[in-house]
Amino acid sequence: MSRRVGYAPGIYDLFHIGHLNILRTSRELCDHLVAGVVSDEMSMLAKGRTPVVPLVERLEIVRSCRYVDDVHAEVVPEKLDTWRELRFDVIFKGDDWRGTAKGHKLERDFASVGVEVVYLPYTAHTSSTQLRRVLDELSA
Repeated sequence: MSRRVGYAPGIYDLFHIGHLNILRTSRELCDHLVAGVVSDEMSMLAKGRTPVVPLVERLEIVRSCRYVDDVHAEVVPEKLDTWRELRFDVIFKGDDWRGTAKGHKLERDFASVGVEVVYLPYTAHTSSTQLRRVLDELSA
């Protein structure tokens, strides 16, 4: 019997309840969960800024979560390249990606290799961006 391997990529900066919710729910939907922690360089490419917490620390924080079976430092911009290395069966993303250009690309790319894309509820009241904004205001 084969196991269903899930992949939950994210920057996981300023780890918060939204991150925990994504990891918990992802683990409920697969047999083995790999959390992809986006590198500082890939975060800069994707969001135009580097995380507050360095990659090595974010990897350790996410690795310590009981829902995570393995972590992977994501150092390439294309998720399909990560899939070629890890060979997961399902990828989990926040539903803020649903219906967006990047969500459509993700769906097309993974349909071509038979990987299911599952959108999970985005925790709207908490995000690393919001936390970062508050920290910036406090330090101003």
